[in-house]
Amino acid sequence: QVQLVESGGGLVQAGGSLRLSCAVSGDIVGINAMGWHRQAPGKQRELVATITSGGITNDADSVKGRFTISRDNAKNTVYLQMNSLKPEDTAVYYCNVLKWSYYYWGQGTQVTVSS
Repeated sequence: QVQLVESGGGLVQAGGSLRLSCAVSGDIVGINAMGWHRQAPGKQRELVATITSGGITNDADSVKGRFTISRDNAKNTVYLQMNSLKPEDTAVYYCNVLKWSYYYWGQGTQVTVSS
C-alpha cells in the first residue's frame, strides 16, 4: 500500500502564492511519476502538473509560467509551488503517484483564491 498526505492548501488573495506538499509513504518501490490534479466545483478533475523520477515535468497550459512542480526523492515528497494565483485556480488539489501501472491518490487539499 501507498499513502499520500497533502498539505499547504488554504485561502489566499489573487496574485498570491502557496506551496503544496505531498508526502508519500508505505511501499514506495516502483513509484515513477508523481503529480498534481485539481477539481473545481461542478467540474471534472484535471491535470495540473506531473514529474517523472528523472525530473521531466509536464504542466497544463493554464498553469504554465505560474506553477512549478518538483520532487525530493530522498524525502519521497512532491511539491507544487503556485505563484500569481487566480480565482479560477480555486479547487481541491490532489496529489497522485504512479506505481507500476496503478495510480494512488491523496485525500486532497483545498485551495481558495479570493478576488
